Amino acid sequence: MRAGKPINAVVALAATAHLAGCGIGEASVADADAIQAATPVPVQVVQPFREDIFATYSATATISSDADAPAVARVAGDVVQLLVEEGQYVEAGQALARLDGERLRLEMLAAKASLDQARSELARNMDLHDRGLISAAAFDNLKFTLEALEATYERHKLEHGYATIRAPISGYVAAREIKPGQHLAADDVAFRITDTSELIADLNIPQAELHKFAAGHTANLEVASMPGDEFPALITRISPTINTRNGTFRATAVIDNAGGELAPGMFGRFTIAYEKHAGALVVPAQALIDEDDESAVYVVKGDEVVLRVVETGVEADGKVEIIAGLDEQDTVVVVGHSNLRDGSRVLASNTLMDNFAG
Repeated sequence: MRAGKPINAVVALAATAHLAGCGIGEASVADADAIQAATPVPVQVVQPFREDIFATYSATATISSDADAPAVARVAGDVVQLLVEEGQYVEAGQALARLDGERLRLEMLAAKASLDQARSELARNMDLHDRGLISAAAFDNLKFTLEALEATYERHKLEHGYATIRAPISGYVAAREIKPGQHLAADDVAFRITDTSELIADLNIPQAELHKFAAGHTANLEVASMPGDEFPALITRISPTINTRNGTFRATAVIDNAGGELAPGMFGRFTIAYEKHAGALVVPAQALIDEDDESAVYVVKGDEVVLRVVETGVEADGKVEIIAGLDEQDTVVVVGHSNLRDGSRVLASNTLMDNFAG
């Protein structure tokens, strides 16, 4: 029996220690929560500000040139000289290649000789006509012959000039389709010239979105090969008819490419500004959080924050329009709200203000 007493005592002591331990643990957790609640959370804040914001629509398209023309052989002949290569810039009318024009030159010279002879014949008969020694009909025949020979000579001179293939427009040589010694027939394509100073893209606009667009709307273009760069574009025309295959309307965007950074065939995303909200109250998009499927922000009041539901409008360029719930005197948390709850104490810094406002 004496042996049992120590065992019971040990059990009692252990139970007491366990209960005491539980009390200490609960107190420690409560203390930690209290310390955490009392410790200000560092946050970065901004005040809502006013600026123009645009409702936008995005569409993708392939860029092309609206000024693309073939340089063709106007007469048949063998290529004897190439004067330009692919990638070279040429002016309209510039010589690109020469064909063997010897036959054409001889034909032109023969036509010139016949013309000179006819002119001399007419001059010799002019005095006879004035003196009435030849009939008016005979003299008229001489004049008609001269006019026909003048036309023949001009045609041969023109054809001789066609032995030089020239650029139909100013632009870059996009393709060379010929090589030295190659025989060309009339109308064979020798080069393709593309003017890339102004490019276009055809955007497919769904029927439901068409009311948002009009010629004159501005757009920004981004291409995958140049991330972060934006190029200005302008909607110049919208087709009045629907494409029955895909149910869209075609809107044509023109892109200024005077710097030559873009090239036909590039694929890009166009962001079109179709509606201006002037002087809208905006905040950075990262200030918003989702609260029970509603948009909300943390508003700083003294050294604490209050969770406030807001009504939003247009979102563009990392900013969101606030329709209701805030005014310009409010201060909202932009960075650090993941550690907040309604009533949390904060240590606010507005170092981000200059990055967002204006």
